[in-house]
Amino acid sequence: MSGSVQDTPITGLSLLPGANVRVLLLDDDPANLHLRGAVLRQHGYDCLAAGSIEDAMQFLDVIDIAVLDYHLGGGQFGTEVGSLLRRRRPHIPIIILSATLERFFGGVEDMHLLKGHSSVGDLLQALSSLAARRRGSPVVVDARDFFYSRIARAIGGEVLVQIFNDRGVWHFCNDRAADYLEHPRDWFPGRCVFEEMPLLRDWHDVLLNVPRSRETYIDRTHRGLLATPKETERDLTWSILAFPLTLHDDRSGVVLTARVISAAESV
Repeated sequence: MSGSVQDTPITGLSLLPGANVRVLLLDDDPANLHLRGAVLRQHGYDCLAAGSIEDAMQFLDVIDIAVLDYHLGGGQFGTEVGSLLRRRRPHIPIIILSATLERFFGGVEDMHLLKGHSSVGDLLQALSSLAARRRGSPVVVDARDFFYSRIARAIGGEVLVQIFNDRGVWHFCNDRAADYLEHPRDWFPGRCVFEEMPLLRDWHDVLLNVPRSRETYIDRTHRGLLATPKETERDLTWSILAFPLTLHDDRSGVVLTARVISAAESV
């Protein structure tokens, strides 16, 4: 293929993650194809772009990995290509891009990226690791941390931000909140606050009721998040806000934010 990564003598190209890897990109949106293709080529991948199932079929015998958009419009789905590819070349990794986390694709996909919330880095990581080769039970990259970190960034880096489901299980904790609660960020997801931190004040009812009532709760107190104020915060006034959020899986959750306010602000 003229102009392909394999045929282009670029100094140091062999050190790029995607060197000598041909990727099929299937998407009916020309803008998506152009942008994804440009980024992947910058990382050394040889991208074969297809705007339809028919276009994709001609590349199945020459690719090393497939990145398929799930919903192509017109009643067509990228998993049709995935099914044929799995039968013809079962060792080829497949990545499905879709707007839902649930896997309703009959086990075709090896990896699943949450379209709209996954970053370019998520796709590059999926490609470079070729984790999709681990077939059997599909590997899911749901990009929840990316999704929730964008929410936390919008709220502000100086604010303590935690996100829970309607049972008090952490889905996200930003750096400020993790430092305050004295655990690394990756300690929180999947743990229940009611079991792990019974001293997290009287937020139990709030965390349970806000997702169900869909109402916002505001509290200003001289106590912080913990039942007993830390020595360094006895004279501080906190502003704590809990508001409902639809989680990545469409269930109800709650965002708990906290920050210190000055005496002037608290009046």
